[in-house]
Amino acid sequence: MSAVSLPLKFQLGARTLFAIPRWLVRVPLSLEAALGTALPALPPLPAEADGYSLTSLPATWVPAVARQGLIAFERQAYTRHFVDLRQGETAFLAGLSANTRSGIKRKAKKLGGAGMMIRAYRTPDELAAFHALAAPLAARTYQARLLGSALPADPGFVATMLRQAAADQVRAWLLLIEDRPAAYLYCPADGATLRYDYVGHDPDFAELSPGSVLLFEALKGLLAEGCFGRFDFTEGEGQHKRQFASGGVDCRDLLLLRPTLANRAALAALAAFDGGAARAKALVGRLGLERMARRLRR
Repeated sequence: MSAVSLPLKFQLGARTLFAIPRWLVRVPLSLEAALGTALPALPPLPAEADGYSLTSLPATWVPAVARQGLIAFERQAYTRHFVDLRQGETAFLAGLSANTRSGIKRKAKKLGGAGMMIRAYRTPDELAAFHALAAPLAARTYQARLLGSALPADPGFVATMLRQAAADQVRAWLLLIEDRPAAYLYCPADGATLRYDYVGHDPDFAELSPGSVLLFEALKGLLAEGCFGRFDFTEGEGQHKRQFASGGVDCRDLLLLRPTLANRAALAALAAFDGGAARAKALVGRLGLERMARRLRR
């Protein structure tokens, strides 16, 4: 396995202030692997690589994996949330809090009054039509502006999407307001698990929460469809993930770097920066300034 350029990012929220270049071998664990019992087998480290980047490593595995003669650095701690799609809609709805159910109902009512329509896409022809509508929307989203994680528009992605659709291994949805795309969701399959890969909403409609309503309706459709076993929210935290999940795995993103002086210095700087950012975040919380801080970050 070859190394790829994965800079060590110094971030405040979603905004990257600067980064230190590093070449790392990526070892992303699937949800199935994270739920399993076998430790990940690390591939050989190429001579040009600085180390490994492991994502979604169960927290209980960290001590064993960290004993590799490399410097271990925990980059992120989170619960990898998922929805059990075999439970049925009744059990899914019963597992949601009363606040979540009432909040979604209220948001759906507002969107209904604004002319909401939700479309689901599954076949190659349907996915081609989805992409034509979703790609321009994706370019305007928060994910595109700050995260670089919007729905891709390149021909290679489209070709892969159509192949997956032909094999019935992808699902997608659009929420439209008066025929204007307002939110999208694109989920390819990893075996019997559907992944929450690309999502976004039009900032003009942010106050109506179209993304939350679209996700809720998509999950209900998948529960009724019965083709997949789990819906994987992938790495990272998020209120919507916690609201809708029926289970989760306590995970860590871990860096394993060669014990060079340059790597030690880079990790020391990163640890100091992350520690300062965490203290600043705690202070903002104590002062009740979270909303203002979110606006400044975006």
